[in-house]
Amino acid sequence: MTGKRLFVAIDLPESIKRLLVDLDPQIRGVRWIEPDKMHLTLGFFDNVPEAVDLTFREKLSAIVFGAFFLPIIGVGTFPSKGEPKIIWIGVGRGHPHLFQLHKRVQEAALGAGFEPELRPFHPHVTLARCQRISPQSVRKFLKANADLDAGMVRVDSFHLYSSKLTPAGPIHTCELTISAR
Repeated sequence: MTGKRLFVAIDLPESIKRLLVDLDPQIRGVRWIEPDKMHLTLGFFDNVPEAVDLTFREKLSAIVFGAFFLPIIGVGTFPSKGEPKIIWIGVGRGHPHLFQLHKRVQEAALGAGFEPELRPFHPHVTLARCQRISPQSVRKFLKANADLDAGMVRVDSFHLYSSKLTPAGPIHTCELTISAR
C-alpha cells in the first residue's frame, strides 16, 4: 500500500482563474490547466504514510501568519531554455510573507519526517503542460503576455490537498485549511 500524494497550496480567486483560462493560445501540444486545478504550490509530498500525514496536519495547523497580497504577474516556461514542459505565471518578486510561509511549510514537513526539498522555491501558478513542442511555438504567446498583470490575490489561507491520479487527470481534494490570524 502506497501513501497519499499531498501538496500545500494557495488558491486563486475565481475571477483570476477565469482570466488565466482565457489566455489559452490553443497551441498543439499545449494542454491548458483546468481552473479548479490552478494554485500556487508551497510544497509537494509523495507517498505519505498515514502516521506522517497526521503529524504533518498538526504541524501545518500550528503555522501562524498574517494575510498579505500577491501580484499575479509575469509569464514564463520551465525550463527557461530549450523545449518547454510548463507554461506558468509568476508573482513578480513575490512578497516576503510568501517566502516566510513557504519556509514554515517546509519546516512543518521536516518536523513531520519528510525529506527536505532541495530545489529553490520559484513561486508560480502552472498554466499549461507542454508535450514535444519547440520554444518557437510558444514565443509569440510569451511575448504577447510579457507584461501581463492578472491582478492581486489576498492570501488569507492556504490548504493541504490530496491528489489522486486517474486516467482522466488528477483529482484534488482539500483536506485541511489554515487561515491567517
